[in-house]
Amino acid sequence: MQGYTQHVRHIGRAPTHDDRSPRVLIVEDETMISMLIEDMVCDLGGHVVGPAAKFEQAMTLALQADFDLAVLDVNIDGLVVYPIADVLHYRGIPFIFMTGYDPSIVPQRYQRNCVLSKPFSHQTFSDALREVFANSSVASADC
Repeated sequence: MQGYTQHVRHIGRAPTHDDRSPRVLIVEDETMISMLIEDMVCDLGGHVVGPAAKFEQAMTLALQADFDLAVLDVNIDGLVVYPIADVLHYRGIPFIFMTGYDPSIVPQRYQRNCVLSKPFSHQTFSDALREVFANSSVASADC
């Protein structure tokens, strides 16, 4: 994981595109949950990036892909996603954590980020997306 830190120094802020649907990276290793989240993103007028079910795939997308927001399962395939969150933080891309564990497992540095406890409703997810978009520089009529 140390190699990722070197990559972070060379990446810039993610571009924002106010004239398109918000692009949402989904990082989730449970197929059914991923599909439900994909449906919710699409229902809200967003475009799905990924989804990523493996840490390496998620890290590659976090470093290179063009998206406006990420939804991160805290534990993906047995690994925590905090290095991915670090990359997103450095790129200036907002993100939401999801977890089936107690939300207090999220490190102190990310306690201000939205943490959704699984299972969550469509309305809860929609509210979280709207709040994150309202608090970021990403503008969208749909979310």
